[in-house]
Parts: sequence; structure tokens; C-alpha cells
Amino acid sequence: MKNQLKNIFSPILNIFEKNNNEFVYRSLNRKIVLFISSVFFLLAFALPVFLPQLIEMGFWFVMLVFGSLSLVGLIVGLLGSDKAVAKLLGSR
Repeated sequence: MKNQLKNIFSPILNIFEKNNNEFVYRSLNRKIVLFISSVFFLLAFALPVFLPQLIEMGFWFVMLVFGSLSLVGLIVGLLGSDKAVAKLLGSR
């Protein structure tokens, strides 16, 4: 199942895995990516439920930005290699 998901999301994963530069990976990096992605997910999708007046104020753009950031972070955090996670965090 994981290999099928990697094939489906390979365009996103290839962006972070195609570089041959050195990277520094720590075991905490993946947890940080997953935590930040889950916070972005909550900002994008749980906030309009609790504050419906935000939808009228043009919150859709913010919801789209945080939703896409959380999606990319969750994909790289769950399916990506150590190199992809390190590159997402910007370690060299």
C-alpha cells in the first residue's frame, strides 16, 4: 500500500528527493514535519467550523494555503525518504 501511495504522490516527492547534495537528518525531523503539518491542517479545516464568520471574510484563500502546506507536509512526512524530510526542513 505504501508503494502505491508513493507512486501516486511521486511528483511531489520527486521535488524533495531529486537533489544529490548532502543533508543532515535527525530522527526528530520527521516528527517536526508531521507536527507542523497537523497544526496547518487544523488551521485550515477546523477553524472555519468553530468560526463560521471567517468564511465570509475571504478565509478561503488562507484555507487553501494552509491546506496545501499541510498536504505537502503530511505526504513528505509519511511517505518521503530521510532526504526529502531534511530538504523540506531546509537542512544541508
